[in-house]
Amino acid sequence: MRIDVLTLFPDMIKGFLDESIIKRSIDKGLLTVNIIDFRTYSKLSNHQVDDTPYGGGAGMVLRCEPIFECLDDIRTPDSFVILTTPDGIKYNQNIVKDLSLNKKHIIIICGHYEGFDERIRSLCDMEISIGDYILTGGELASCVIIDSITRLIDGAINKESLESESFTDSLLDYPTYTKPRVYRGLEVPDILLSGNHQKIAEWRYQQRLEKTKERRPDLLKQRGE
Repeated sequence: MRIDVLTLFPDMIKGFLDESIIKRSIDKGLLTVNIIDFRTYSKLSNHQVDDTPYGGGAGMVLRCEPIFECLDDIRTPDSFVILTTPDGIKYNQNIVKDLSLNKKHIIIICGHYEGFDERIRSLCDMEISIGDYILTGGELASCVIIDSITRLIDGAINKESLESESFTDSLLDYPTYTKPRVYRGLEVPDILLSGNHQKIAEWRYQQRLEKTKERRPDLLKQRGE
């Protein structure tokens, strides 16, 4: 998979790519991430990419020309363009699966400043929000999108690790434990030490149901429960 990130602050993303599963996936050739400073596409002498909004108002707005010029340069028939914006669709695991399994080339446009010229939306296939709060720019959101997609790329991590994760089958994950068996009076449930794998599987599934009912009952409604 190829992901291109359009940003004015490349260093906010570079460090993220050099750690953990993301780095290993890049090293394995499973993922290619290009960070593009779209300031280089500005045709103004000072490489300006923002300006005051027509009609007045606070802050500066991203100009449309650099984004259009950049997309003209990198877009292919396989490209799927995402704009990170607070008024986009709320990001969830179903979107993650679709992007990871069905898209070959993803382009993420990171907004910044007060906003962006509305005409930039015409370039996009999807607008994504990672939550009901405001960030200074779309760089952190782009990292969230890259991380969530990469985990589902075949070969990135052990498939067994994905089978009962939170949001798989609209359920949260079951609790896990490791050594020591008892710590400060807190004990590992006996069932996990029983060696009865069928019973352990049943216990874990029941734990998923109970946790989801307690913390995210809205997910159970998606299952019709």
